[in-house]
Amino acid sequence: MQVPNHVQEHIDTIAKHEQEFLARRSPAERLGDLTAAIVGNLGFVAVHIVLFFSWIIVNTLHLPRIPHFDPMPFQLLATVVAMEAILLASLILMRQSRLARRADEREHLVLQILLLTEKEVTAVIGMNQQIAHKVGLADMENSGEIEQLGQNTSIDEVAQDIQRSLSEDSK
Repeated sequence: MQVPNHVQEHIDTIAKHEQEFLARRSPAERLGDLTAAIVGNLGFVAVHIVLFFSWIIVNTLHLPRIPHFDPMPFQLLATVVAMEAILLASLILMRQSRLARRADEREHLVLQILLLTEKEVTAVIGMNQQIAHKVGLADMENSGEIEQLGQNTSIDEVAQDIQRSLSEDSK
């Protein structure tokens, strides 16, 4: 099944925006993405389990020709794990911050498109009312609901109504 041409144009536009977003990443952001890709899988966890288990075995059992380099309570292991946790948490938080900025950009784009769509639909309703008047469709022309939909919507008023409603719900 072939995607309609206008849908493919939208897909291409979205893909272009995502590619541009990825291309604008700084080296630190690229490192954060790479780190998240590596640590965010089961293989990373499995390797750590094997390493920790091996570390503990080597430092508790008496194995020939292998000295204990980190005796109990494994302070060196604890230090290494803590440092790794700090670095991983920092890199992942950097990535999450960047993704949140991208989500904000998308939300602003969607809001702009919705505001434009609302204006366009209001204009179309107005034109339809004029057509209804010219062709003698009094029911359509004088419909209160259509009349109301044909008026401009104040986004500020809608936002204030939403805020009032949310503040009343939280009480």
